[in-house]
Amino acid sequence: MSLLKAACIQVNASADMDKNIQTATTMIRDAAAKGASLICTPENVSMMEFGGQNVIAASFAQDDHPALKAFQALAQELKVWLLLGSLAIKLDNGKVANRSLLLNDQGEIAGQYDKIHLFDVDLAGGESYRESNTFDGGDQATLVSTPWGKLGMSICYDVRFPHLYRDYGQAGAKIMTVPAAFTRQTGRAHWKVLLRARAIENGCFIIAPGQCGVHKGDRETYGHSLIINPWGEVLSEGGDDPCVLVSELNMDEVEAAHAKVPSLQHDRDYQFQG
Repeated sequence: MSLLKAACIQVNASADMDKNIQTATTMIRDAAAKGASLICTPENVSMMEFGGQNVIAASFAQDDHPALKAFQALAQELKVWLLLGSLAIKLDNGKVANRSLLLNDQGEIAGQYDKIHLFDVDLAGGESYRESNTFDGGDQATLVSTPWGKLGMSICYDVRFPHLYRDYGQAGAKIMTVPAAFTRQTGRAHWKVLLRARAIENGCFIIAPGQCGVHKGDRETYGHSLIINPWGEVLSEGGDDPCVLVSELNMDEVEAAHAKVPSLQHDRDYQFQG
């Protein structure tokens, strides 16, 4: 299929999983009513808990996860492809996987991806993040076949590691998803420019749904969900508040961008000196 109507769901998730599922479900239904066939939700769509032990305590094994069950039923009912930006999946080693899951229009898991790059940082103003204390980083990139072409999966902080996206681009990805809970401070500075760069470098569509607003523990996320075309042009952008974005994507634009700037074919080996 050359045309795809895609949606970003931008939410302000809390620590109340049932409420978050209900809110996201309402917004997903709205996107489907507007004709979206691929609907993407942010990182931590079912829960923005505060504190590593609280996250672990509130996580579920994948087969038992109530959010996964609810969203699988919804995807099957609405006959849409649905990206769960990420869920906290309990692992046998006592940690959690920050796992993105792509559901097909039968509610089946078409692909899953565990966030590879973990965000460990101290920010000005006293904010501190240590994802590696709670989460196990993934070690597998995931490229999924969809009716509109191949889709490469990533999460949030991954966007700062362009080699992941180049590997996807060279493997034929037409769409890359970047669900996020980007901090407000870094989001203002870097969110849009990084995502536009990933689209331009690889000549592909970027769909980046984000968390927004203030969450438990006074953490602030940036919002400003984005849908970007292969030329780096922003098709839709959210603001600071929850919203639903819908854009029509023409998959033929991927080949057109590659023809204009065929840089994915021009890598050369080199040696590093210094």
